[in-house]
Amino acid sequence: MKHLFRSLAFVGSLLLLTQNQPLHAQSIYASDAISDSVSLPAGTIHRFSLDEALQYGQQHNTQVKNALLDILIQEQTNRGVAAAAMPSVSASGSLTDNLKLQTTLLPGEFLGQPAGTFVPVTFGTTYNTTAGVDANQVLFDGQVFIGLKARRTSMDWKKAQAEVTKEGIRTNIYKLYYQLVVSRTQMELIQANIDRISKLRHDTQLMYENGVSEKLDVDKIDVQLVNLNTEKQKTMVTIANGYNGLKVLLGMPVADQLVLTDTLSEDQIKSGILVEADFNYEKRNDYKSLQLMKELDEFNVKRYKYSKLPTLNLAASYSKQNQQNTLSFSGDWFTSSFLALRLNIPIFSGFAKNAQIKQAGFELQQADNQLFELKQTIDNEIVTAKNNFTSAISIMDYQKKNMNLAEEVYNQTKKKYEVGAGSQTEINTAQTDLKAAEANYISALYDAVIAKVDFLKATGSL
Repeated sequence: MKHLFRSLAFVGSLLLLTQNQPLHAQSIYASDAISDSVSLPAGTIHRFSLDEALQYGQQHNTQVKNALLDILIQEQTNRGVAAAAMPSVSASGSLTDNLKLQTTLLPGEFLGQPAGTFVPVTFGTTYNTTAGVDANQVLFDGQVFIGLKARRTSMDWKKAQAEVTKEGIRTNIYKLYYQLVVSRTQMELIQANIDRISKLRHDTQLMYENGVSEKLDVDKIDVQLVNLNTEKQKTMVTIANGYNGLKVLLGMPVADQLVLTDTLSEDQIKSGILVEADFNYEKRNDYKSLQLMKELDEFNVKRYKYSKLPTLNLAASYSKQNQQNTLSFSGDWFTSSFLALRLNIPIFSGFAKNAQIKQAGFELQQADNQLFELKQTIDNEIVTAKNNFTSAISIMDYQKKNMNLAEEVYNQTKKKYEVGAGSQTEINTAQTDLKAAEANYISALYDAVIAKVDFLKATGSL
């Protein structure tokens, strides 16, 4: 019955959540079947509906938390961009001890000495002390101007990226949560099979004791019971790993207990989601993110174009200087200051700016191509998801009817067997068919849940 666990088995690889995770039984469902088989210390109990699980995941999942930190990082980056347009002021000071003043040779005739001779002269003082303030203000810089305009788009892009991350986590939580809810039905069917075969074993034992049946018939049923209990144990382990995977996905300590309080019916799965008449691409977070990326590429083209324009800065400086032969801050302090308007006109940069403009233009064309491709992908995803969901619903209905029919066939075959009108082979065949029908129904139920989530995600409704 490998396909009975096909959908649940995916939790072993979903985001590598269950890989190398220890088995914990604090995840409660159905009749606490797992808790009956494994006993571990209890941790904090979390009783979550789907909405509560989604909310918890949005607050504790590591990927979501890092995406939100990216927004805060971008906020500080924007502050750095804004700082480029604000005045910059700095203060400086220095104390110089001229251990050995430099000697300069002056022509002798300057000092009344014979021509052709030189007189050594030392200028300066032993100690020079300077303190000053410098200020600079950008009056015009095209790249700074573009950077200021791009701040909001950069922040919106980071927020859109965070929404893409959140949506991915929501999708996985939806799927895993409901698959674990569906596992209740799976365990109920396995237990019903065990109860059914146990009853058959009891009846066959009585028939054997009364000489109506053979010991071989009892032994065959015992083999079925062992197989069913083994199947039950394996299923419980798979489901327990699924709960561990959901905990890690939510950002919850694996030692905590997780109780899923929502139920899932076929009517809930079918409930009206096939309405996409009002769909627009803006509902998709990945599309909005790519649009914002294109806007940033457009800003990039402008930034490189504006880099060819002149820049204008205003600079000012005010300083005091003290010069003495003793280490003292008394005496005269001499003032110096200036105010400067600096114009920088780019003339030639080895064609680097032209290359940057062309490169940015090509990247913008790539963004256009990516948007076009994403639209096609979204259109295909919606059509495919709708087809898959419609098909999954039909298959689920068919498999439900088939399972009910197989159960009816088994019950009728058992009645014939009990009155001696049927054989052990017939009842074994009916039991095998019933198990296969139940497996197909569970598989169809899983597929329908996944198909619904995929459709909601494709239409931006998740």
